[in-house]
Amino acid sequence: MKIATWNINGVKARIENLCQWLKDSSPDIACLQEIKSVDDAFPRLEIEALGYHVETHGQKGFNGVALLSKVRPDEVNRGLPGDDSDEQARFIEGVFSVKGGALRVASLYLPNGNPPDDPVKYPYKLSWMDRLARFAEDRLKLEEPLILAGDYNVIPEPFDCHDPKVWAGDALFLPQTRAAFRRLENLGFTDALRAVTDAPKLYTFWDYQAGAWQKNNGIRIDHLMLSPEAARHLVSADVEKHVRGWEKPSDHVPMVGEFSFEF
Repeated sequence: MKIATWNINGVKARIENLCQWLKDSSPDIACLQEIKSVDDAFPRLEIEALGYHVETHGQKGFNGVALLSKVRPDEVNRGLPGDDSDEQARFIEGVFSVKGGALRVASLYLPNGNPPDDPVKYPYKLSWMDRLARFAEDRLKLEEPLILAGDYNVIPEPFDCHDPKVWAGDALFLPQTRAAFRRLENLGFTDALRAVTDAPKLYTFWDYQAGAWQKNNGIRIDHLMLSPEAARHLVSADVEKHVRGWEKPSDHVPMVGEFSFEF
């Protein structure tokens, strides 16, 4: 089973790329972020024509997440628990029947947090990460495979960016941000890509400016984080970098994992 995450950066603007990628890569479950669409306006017909079931948690103009899957989920949960006042559409979880039990897959779009000295944006990022950790800790009690897939807006380690000095004061790389990410790892979650390789210069995002793509000045901020029960099924993980070279690309590329789950 292939499970992927991709910040699409506007699903209506990238629908041709998305459909081409679904045909080429054929993920069994695809987690999308930054769909920038309300639920009713999501281009589901084109995606359903390729054999996918569509679940969305959208928002006008920005944010928004989606789950595309070759089978219908048994259960769908929208919104990250822990703050009823949070109206930003950044989290959707699907529960799927697989051989041997249930598989939980969440698509998440973690707040950027910049600028760090903003009295609202960076505290919101850290608060959201705290809620995510509490959610994950609660889900671990179920002892079911759980995959937290998405754009984390977190550069975990210095070798996950082209130049750590450039990112030193950025909300994606601040010590508090990286510590909050490690809190997930300390709960027992595995970073899928780093479980299979420690190779440098593996990035998932390249800015549109200053020739970042051409110079490979990227960062790795899109992750598949696996509970212990999910990590046992990990076969391989990779970044589908070539997608960044397509016409009208997203500034992110898909991060994919192969697992031994079966529907």
